[in-house]
Formats: sequence, structure tokens, C-alpha cells
Amino acid sequence: MKDINLDDSTIYQKMDPEGMLVRLKELPMQCQQAWQAMMSFELPANYKNVDKIIILGMGGSAIGGDLVKSLVLSEARIPVIVHRDYGLPAFVDERTLLIASSYSGNTEETLSGFEPALKTKAKKLAMTTGGKLQKMAEANNIPVFKIEYRAQPRAALGFSFIPTIGVMQKLGFIRDKSADIKETVQVLEKLSTKLDEKSPFNSNPAKQMAQRLYGCLPVIYGAGIAAEAAHRWKTQLNENGKAWAFYEVFPELNHNATVGYPLPREIASRIRVVLLRSPTFNERIKLRYEVTCELLKQAGVAYEFVDSEGKSPLSQMVSLVMVGDFTSYYLAILYKIDPSPVKVISYLKERLEKG
Repeated sequence: MKDINLDDSTIYQKMDPEGMLVRLKELPMQCQQAWQAMMSFELPANYKNVDKIIILGMGGSAIGGDLVKSLVLSEARIPVIVHRDYGLPAFVDERTLLIASSYSGNTEETLSGFEPALKTKAKKLAMTTGGKLQKMAEANNIPVFKIEYRAQPRAALGFSFIPTIGVMQKLGFIRDKSADIKETVQVLEKLSTKLDEKSPFNSNPAKQMAQRLYGCLPVIYGAGIAAEAAHRWKTQLNENGKAWAFYEVFPELNHNATVGYPLPREIASRIRVVLLRSPTFNERIKLRYEVTCELLKQAGVAYEFVDSEGKSPLSQMVSLVMVGDFTSYYLAILYKIDPSPVKVISYLKERLEKG
């Protein structure tokens, strides 16, 4: 790490040939374009006649559903369920809105659920760039929200997250989010300037965080709207940083994870806990953060906080996501690896296909 200077602009051209950094900086634009596209997208009138939403997806195509589920939990009058597995839940029926989200359109787990869904009376929607999913949907007269953005699936978050919010608004399940979207784009544009490669290390929280996480095992904590942001941190540290990472959620972690802090002792010095915070937390959750930090300190485990930005829950959630995305990117640079390729996943898919 000593020979890597994150303020040296030349290293990004050498170590990031596919332009992951550009994709990260385009998140505000993604959110704006995705929202505009969904607002002009037509949904069948009878799609309002549902009592649950099920999102089929995996990896970068599913995290958008996780974020939506967390965001609307206290507002939506119907549940949002993210199905990250093969097949189809048995409770899918004519009162279900089934959203198949696959960036490539070829995710085998998603397709294995979408195909049997064609035989049900569930309302269906596909979100994809193309592939088998688009062909299956169009052959069965199912609406397709076409993603016109090329990137790694995880780097196209705006197009898996924002359109689902738009769907729920258009169908009347949540209030109008137009103002929140506008604020979120503004918050992200300002934050991106603070986090990008041109921002010097001394005033760049993502560069500083990456340095502190270098050589450590990151464990990300979140609660409420920050819970799935913590999930996103974990997966980005895995995929961009090619590093181990875990996440935990309040208040559940206080019923198990905190008990395990003392052992093994030799691991404590290599763990760094990052606690994501939002002003939306209730007083009991704030107190849990405080007491948990006392326990971490007693166990000799390093920790620090990342606070959200913006007024709306949406902007707070996505601002936390953006800090994690940039942190994972800079960690990859410190580890001297290209953040874009996921060769292990490609190998896994090849073996599964042969199997």
C-alpha cells in the first residue's frame, strides 16, 4: 500500500481500464434517467389490483429490490419481498405483482422463477437490458422496462433501484417521490465531487476509509434505512475490492453478534466495524449504537461512523451507498487490482453450465 498514492490520477487509468470509477460517478445521472424513463413507462391498469410485490433477482440486480423494501417499509400498504433463489414462492397468485430483475437477462436463478410464473395469473414485469428474460417476456406480452445503460450489473444500481420506486408510486402504493428523487440527485452530485479521484486524500472520506480498511476484515453495521445500505457496502467490498466483508443489522445483532466479540482474540485487532447512521433512527436504536460501541471498545475492536446526507430517507440511504461504493473502489486500487472483473463468478457460471 505504501507505494500507492490515491491522489495520483495516473493510477486510475492503469488499474481501472473498464472505467468503474466513471460508472460510480454517474450514479446521480442514473437515478435521474431511470426515474424519467419509469415516469413515461406505461403499466397495465389492472397492476394496481395486487396485495404483494415479489422481486426476482440476484446480486447487483437484486440489491435495488432490497433497498426499495427497506425504504417503503413504513409507508407501503403492501409487502415487498425479494426472492434471491431458484424457483417461485408458492404464494404467487393473481394478486401478485412479480418483477423479474436481471441486468443481463440471463441470470439462471431469476429465469428459473420467471418461467413457471408465466403459467400463473400473477401480474408480471421484466427489468433488463435484454437476454432470455426480454425474449420470454415479449413472447408472452409482458411489459419490459428496458435498461439502456451498459456497465457491470452492480454499477447500474440506479436502474435496478429507482424504477421499482417509480412502479410503486404509479400504482398508488407510496406517495409521490418526485421531490425526493430531485433532492437525492442533488445530494449525490455534491457528494460525488467530494469522493471522486480529484478530491485530495486529506478531504476525501472514501479514500481515508479505504486506507483504514486495507488489510482488515470490514464488518458493516446498519439499522432501518441504513440496513440494506450496509448490505450494499458488504457486496461492493466483495466484488470491487475482491475482499472479505460482512454486514449485520440492528437490533438483531445485539442478540447474537455482540456476544461473539471476545473470541478469537487474535482476530479482534484485524476487524474494523463501520457503523452507518441516519437521523431517521429512533432513540432506542441510537442507544443501541452507543452501547454496542462500548462493547466493541472493551473487546479491542476498532470502529467508526459514516453519517448519511440529505433530508429525505431516500437521499440518506443512497448517500450511504455512494460512500461505500467509492470506498470499495479505492480499496481495490490499494490492493492493486482491477475493480471491474469478477472472474470467480464467471468461473462459477461456466462450471454450473457444464454441470
